[in-house]
Amino acid sequence: MKSLNESYLKYKVCVSGAAETSHCGPDAFQKAEELGKEIVRHGAVLVQGATTGFPYWAAKGAKQEGGIVIGISPAATEKEHVQKYKLPTDYIDIIIYTGEGYAGRNLLLTRASDAVVVGCGRMGTVNEFTVAFEDRKPLGVLEGNWETDEILKKIVEESHRQKEMEGKLIFEKDPKILLDKLMVLISKEKEAAKL
Repeated sequence: MKSLNESYLKYKVCVSGAAETSHCGPDAFQKAEELGKEIVRHGAVLVQGATTGFPYWAAKGAKQEGGIVIGISPAATEKEHVQKYKLPTDYIDIIIYTGEGYAGRNLLLTRASDAVVVGCGRMGTVNEFTVAFEDRKPLGVLEGNWETDEILKKIVEESHRQKEMEGKLIFEKDPKILLDKLMVLISKEKEAAKL
């Protein structure tokens, strides 16, 4: 019989959030780190935009827990990633250089993942959320001392397609509980895809 970690290892969870986090509040990095650790504790691989800020700290947490982190870069090469975009390479096991800029990277990032978790963010984070929403991916929104969760609730409430995401969208303050629920959603999606 597979252990909890073995059964989820095939799952890829994207962490989306602000690269610049001055608006996120004093505990944003701690929450991001804990989120990264919980993704690994749940046996999943963390996928992020090979970037700074909230996703960077989630990747740091994942690596502290001994996990695997995949970065999807907007750049075409490592040189462009570091010099033009000024993005980090640490706390990432594999970086995929897309050459697609931020908008293209966001699409590939969410589509390469089985679920997306959103933390504190701004425009790029909302873009990644809406792409995942349009694709009907399991979505988790980590609530915190930021406005992102409230903005996303409002977007969903005013969406004429809100019903399509019923049961696939989780708002939660505790990273562990969020991941517990998200793993159940991913499992259901995987099982439904087999039918």
